[in-house]
Amino acid sequence: MATPAVLDTDEPAEQRPLAGIALRLLTALLLAMMFALVKLAAERGVNLVETLFYRQIGSALCAIALVAAGAGFASLRTRRIGAHVGRMALGVTAMGLNFLAMILLPLAEATAIGFTVPVFATMLAALLLGEPTGKWRWGAVAAGFAGVLLVVQPGSGEVPLTGASVALAAALLTASVTIVIRRLGATERASTTVFWFAMSSLVPLGALMLHFGGAHDPTTWAVLAGLALSGGLAQLTLTGALRLAPVALVMPMDYTSLLWATLLGLWIFGEIPTSWLWIGSPIIIGSGLVIVWREHRLARRVALSNTAAANSLAADGG
Repeated sequence: MATPAVLDTDEPAEQRPLAGIALRLLTALLLAMMFALVKLAAERGVNLVETLFYRQIGSALCAIALVAAGAGFASLRTRRIGAHVGRMALGVTAMGLNFLAMILLPLAEATAIGFTVPVFATMLAALLLGEPTGKWRWGAVAAGFAGVLLVVQPGSGEVPLTGASVALAAALLTASVTIVIRRLGATERASTTVFWFAMSSLVPLGALMLHFGGAHDPTTWAVLAGLALSGGLAQLTLTGALRLAPVALVMPMDYTSLLWATLLGLWIFGEIPTSWLWIGSPIIIGSGLVIVWREHRLARRVALSNTAAANSLAADGG
């Protein structure tokens, strides 16, 4: 899927679970629309650099609005410019591969493979961050990759292997972005990371536009405007969802994007999903839900342990 947004949750909001779920459902629809427009733009002769540039213009406008409505522009000061530049390079590359996967594959299949991001994130967290990973999550990792094999059906020719490889590489890099964001989150506000990613990405993309940018007809410009708008709005609704409800509650709503991708693929491009999609996708989705469930359980366990320790210190006069 698309590069995950860093969420501006620095200021707690009143919890409204139903509103959070509704916003997350809207996010899934907006992202599916954005990916469909990416594919449509490619069919109308828009190259990948242009698509990324106009998408990031929408993201930059969204980031400016988030900062202005939140902590203010004074909060953007940072001493970790190098880390932000590295996150930008990784994020733009991941986004480019995600877009390319949508162009090379049917929307439904590309979306289903994109659901392996939590699977890759679990592996990377264990290997790079040394996070403890038990049998439940390793089992979910194995199941997730089994689901991918069912969707792709290597050797059958139903799903192009080049496109599937690009989609898996995109998921791996997107998962890598989540690891970088965790490290940045130790010192940086979420809004700061959002802003610097969006704004800094326009520098290399703008330079590339000097060579790759081109003129288009009014309909194509409308497609590009819709792409930027849907992507920017998705970032706002995603942020709002996580301010109003816990991650474990709203994240399962992301999987409704498969329904929208299937409908948009059929309506706009005449894409008919393979029968294996409906067998492999539930396995991939199930593996992601298990990972979210386990992380939620572990987070609660840590919170309860910390509370018990604090109560013990208070009872001892500490």
